[in-house]
Amino acid sequence: MRLRAERGVVMNHKKIARIKSDYGLVTRVRRRNPYKAIMKKTREHRAFANILDRKFRQERPGTVLCTDITYLPFGGRMAYLSAVKDVASREIVGWSLGRNLQMDLVFRTLDDLGRNAPGARALLHSDQGVHYTSPEFAARARALDLVQSMSRKGNCVDNAPMESFFGHFKDEVDYGSCRTFEEVERLTATYMDYYNNGRSQWKLNKMPPARYREHLLLKGG
Repeated sequence: MRLRAERGVVMNHKKIARIKSDYGLVTRVRRRNPYKAIMKKTREHRAFANILDRKFRQERPGTVLCTDITYLPFGGRMAYLSAVKDVASREIVGWSLGRNLQMDLVFRTLDDLGRNAPGARALLHSDQGVHYTSPEFAARARALDLVQSMSRKGNCVDNAPMESFFGHFKDEVDYGSCRTFEEVERLTATYMDYYNNGRSQWKLNKMPPARYREHLLLKGG
């Protein structure tokens, strides 16, 4: 366009590309703005109403679940723990550990949850993070017959059960001393089993979560 407007030269763009190649000429091309792509993708995401609304006193296992992700720094690197907690029994009913924050982390958590067979139309509460507002996450949650609920923006108290669990995990697991991701994974798996089956809690009639779940089911008749 400049050749035509400034010098009156009409030349095919392919010829110009050949000349550039012959003389090693490189054009500075404006890069695509990554934020525009992010904004476009974000518009496809959807937040859900806060159905749970801090109703953390639940008596029926498998009906109200909370989920979140936390960071586990180790050996100059980072691992990411995604977990799902049953609000009634306080049992961890699904989890996965990842090397990054890609969507596969939460998808694997849903797969683990699905193997533990939550109750029909269980409520799944989370924050409004990009993982949980993702259309694909919503579709996978629906496939498990889960109804999504979300905290209000910037209000971590709305997801207090997960904050509590992650606090206990970080107090009791020495993941920071690990040198490899596999070590962190082994420690996490060991703690999950201990937390569910061996760690008694005062507010659970001095029972561990898995036993308290059985207690609630018997109590419910």
